[in-house]
Amino acid sequence: MKRIERISKRWLRIFLKGKEHLPVMCKEIVEYLDLEKKDWIADCTLGLGSHSYVILKNYQVKVIGIDKDSETLALAKERLSEFEGRVHYFSEDFKNIDKILEKLGLEKIDGAVFDLGASLYQFSSFERGFSFLREGPLDMRIDRETTLLSAYDLVNNLSEKELDYIFKEYGQEKFHRKIAHSIVEERKDYPIATTLRLAEIVVRACKSKNFRIHPATRVFQALRIVVNQELDSLKLGLNKAISYLSKGSRICVITFHSLEDRIVKDTFKTFQAKRVLKLITTRPLRPSSWEREVNPSCRSAKLRVAERL
Repeated sequence: MKRIERISKRWLRIFLKGKEHLPVMCKEIVEYLDLEKKDWIADCTLGLGSHSYVILKNYQVKVIGIDKDSETLALAKERLSEFEGRVHYFSEDFKNIDKILEKLGLEKIDGAVFDLGASLYQFSSFERGFSFLREGPLDMRIDRETTLLSAYDLVNNLSEKELDYIFKEYGQEKFHRKIAHSIVEERKDYPIATTLRLAEIVVRACKSKNFRIHPATRVFQALRIVVNQELDSLKLGLNKAISYLSKGSRICVITFHSLEDRIVKDTFKTFQAKRVLKLITTRPLRPSSWEREVNPSCRSAKLRVAERL
């Protein structure tokens, strides 16, 4: 237990280096959206409203703020209160963007932003169970009102084979077999109910002293993706958002791991082949060295941009 506490304290210092939420690649997002003479912009992952704040401050556009996390959506409303009347809020999964636009009576949008993954606010709210850095319940549900299964349910009820598949496919975890086996053995005594207990099991299973990232990172990522069905939502949300883009408008997507990035890359290429999209970034853009220094949590971010033809 001392070892996991030592590792966690080190990564906590890195992860929470700055308390203020910093929008990832915000300068690039605003520049590539090309917002002059644009009207409606869909912020499909509103979060705390960081990207939208900069957009609204500098351009006379209207924002459709979508987030399935009702807690962060409430905070975004406070943060964006000075733009009353120019922001329309929806506590929804972005895969339902078609239903949202129908409610607004819109047939087209003039730009879309996706900033994927869990937010810093969610990671630092340890009672939500996203983080392995402090004790919290093993939850990981972004939408706790409608999502039925939590990470606790997966960890304590799935078979060793099913857990092995999740850690390999969604976490790309090198030690997936050992970790799955260790979890099944450990839960025989009593259920694995907290983030630190799961992290401790993962660290022991990995049996390595040198980690580029925290040893529990990929396991927690894999569980979060499955709990929230993130990849399925991304495929649907991207396709729908692209179909609603007006001619000449752009879609900007920030990903944080290769599974997300592959979906965005393949989706953009498919629409490019159909002559629906033009790729603005042939290769993903990465945060500048300055941004990575100021905001270490953005180190793995990739930005892809495409334009509707």
